[in-house]
Amino acid sequence: MFDLEPIFEFSRHNCVAICSFLVPANLIATITTITLVVKSHSLSAINRSVGFASIFAIALFMHVSTWFMIGVVTPVTFILFGLGTSCLLINVLAIIYRRQIVQVLTASLSGSKNINNLESF
Repeated sequence: MFDLEPIFEFSRHNCVAICSFLVPANLIATITTITLVVKSHSLSAINRSVGFASIFAIALFMHVSTWFMIGVVTPVTFILFGLGTSCLLINVLAIIYRRQIVQVLTASLSGSKNINNLESF
């Protein structure tokens, strides 16, 4: 049978390095997805960005779960778990509500331009 304990030990021993890569990677990938949605890029580009962001979020879940397995329950583990959850949720919602997000942003931007035009009178 395949023994996962060496992988778990590697994850725990290299926690600082793993987190220092995964936290910015999650944030950058999620911001990239939001930017692609706002700029109305193709669905394939958005799906690719969501795919990368999901990989980073799942990797963060797996890393944090190795700490939960040995009973380490600290605020840091919950914060990292929450970061992964929120990044994954934002990416999934960006795919589901892509058209609505663009419509809301377009309406709000056109509304602010109209208000600026009225103020000039």
